[in-house]
Amino acid sequence: MTRGKESMPTRRLVLGGIPATALLAASPIAMAQEKIYIPLISKGFQHQFWQAVKAGAEKAAAEYKVTISFEGPDNETMVDRQIDMLAAALAKKPTAIGFAALDSQAAIPLLQQAKSARIPVIAFDSGVESDIPVTTAATDNIAAAALAADKMAELIGGAGKVAVLVHDQTSRTGVDRRDGFVNRIKQAHPKIEIVAIEYGAGDHLKSTEITKAILQANPDLKGMFGANEGSAIGVANGAREMNRRLVIIGFDSGAAQKQAIRDGIMAGAITQNPVGIGYETVKAAVAAIKGEKVAPKIDTGFYYYDKSNLTDPRIAAVLYD
Repeated sequence: MTRGKESMPTRRLVLGGIPATALLAASPIAMAQEKIYIPLISKGFQHQFWQAVKAGAEKAAAEYKVTISFEGPDNETMVDRQIDMLAAALAKKPTAIGFAALDSQAAIPLLQQAKSARIPVIAFDSGVESDIPVTTAATDNIAAAALAADKMAELIGGAGKVAVLVHDQTSRTGVDRRDGFVNRIKQAHPKIEIVAIEYGAGDHLKSTEITKAILQANPDLKGMFGANEGSAIGVANGAREMNRRLVIIGFDSGAAQKQAIRDGIMAGAITQNPVGIGYETVKAAVAAIKGEKVAPKIDTGFYYYDKSNLTDPRIAAVLYD
């Protein structure tokens, strides 16, 4: 904005208690002149799932001509590290921010600061216990895990003992996938007994050891559900190391899970649409910045895949390596 001689002191003009300059700075015209920057803070960075989310976000950033960054802690147990990343991102005064919470409550004070600063918050993959986010772009994890439960019941003949290995009990994804599976078993498959629900932090090595302990304690176990990529790989590795045959249903994709399905170690898995999650997060952020209406939830979809449909174009499009 160029400044020339002014007929009235606009710098001192106050409207409704807000300086006119502040109103001008927040105007669409001023915003259009600024470069839009949208940092995305994910739950992790090491899993192939998050790399696929990043790819989707970068695709949307290129399409909408905005600048993004994408980062997450080294593993999905590092809540404090994620909070530090969120604080650092907000300190840069972004135009909007995307956040996938490791702990659905821990970040609320910082997100409240974002709201007070009029920085739209877009939750992705895992929401928070708050109405601060403009929207949440995520899989319907309760429905997806219920489908996993139905597939498990079908493959073990509707009766027997099963166990559940979840990545955590603090994130929305961990809670919803656990509850979606457990509640569906209780409601629709009363002859199936869930003998263990354990948490492996999404780490495949830790999840392998937990799986081996469950299998040791339950020689008649018929199946296990691994609620994310690291959990599912750990279950498959544990079963392999113990030389145990059981029905394994996983969640997410990645090269290791797909190979386990090809090898017959894992029966099948639920795949999300991680590229779609990243894309929709940036798309929603741009819409919120422009003041456009955004749906409170964006369902990015899910599918069940196994050896029979790995190469189906519709499934292959949402699998990732």
